[in-house]
Amino acid sequence: MQAEIVVTLGRAAVQTTLLLSLPLLLLTLVVGFVISLFQAATQINEATLSFIPKLTLLLIALVVLGPWMITILTTYTRELYLSIPAVIQN
Repeated sequence: MQAEIVVTLGRAAVQTTLLLSLPLLLLTLVVGFVISLFQAATQINEATLSFIPKLTLLLIALVVLGPWMITILTTYTRELYLSIPAVIQN
């Protein structure tokens, strides 16, 4: 197997992983920041005040973004399976 093929497959895996995880991570980051500002302003130190909204919005985002994420993952998997003959020949 040539190094180019391995690098290409690895790059595609990292790109797919980042593409799928970044929207959820950014949403969680923004929600956590807003809640921490609220906690600092009101001086409320309650752990569930941060956890419950993050979890709720993450579940909503998964429901909204789920079809798009499955499409991206299915496309990546299909391309990976289609590249098997090229990998075997080299």
